[in-house]
Amino acid sequence: MSGAGKKIADVAFKAGRTIDWEGMAKLLVSDEARKEFATLRRAFDEVNSQLQTKFSQEPEPIDWEYYRKGLGSRLVDMYKEAYESIEIPKYVDKVTPQYKPKFDALLVELKDAEKQSLKESERLEKEIADVQELKKKLSTMTAEEYFAKHPELKKKFDDEIRNDYWGY
Repeated sequence: MSGAGKKIADVAFKAGRTIDWEGMAKLLVSDEARKEFATLRRAFDEVNSQLQTKFSQEPEPIDWEYYRKGLGSRLVDMYKEAYESIEIPKYVDKVTPQYKPKFDALLVELKDAEKQSLKESERLEKEIADVQELKKKLSTMTAEEYFAKHPELKKKFDDEIRNDYWGY
């Protein structure tokens, strides 16, 4: 097996094991999203399987004698010499170093956005709970009870009464 091919297969295999497919599936809310996610997972598994089988095996050696019998020594020797002189260049990754800092910066930004989103979500849940509580109590609540929860409104109304402003 070639070094680059084996490395690709190893990376794909490790990536497949570290992806939390079940965790991601729990976050999906629509049936269409679940269907697309299942398609993505199936495609990922197919590619990963192909990488494991294709790149994990050494190529079969060429039976030069078989070809010599049918084509002749001179032609086969020429091809064999050309085949053996081929040097596969080692892959040098020039792209990852360019994008790694950008990706890391995006991860930091993502974590910050996640924290803000969680704070906002918590605030909204609290606000929803307050509104639902207010909705339940609204029909039986007195003005004093309402103003106890909203002192700024009490101050506003008291100021309007004190200044003899009745809204017209």
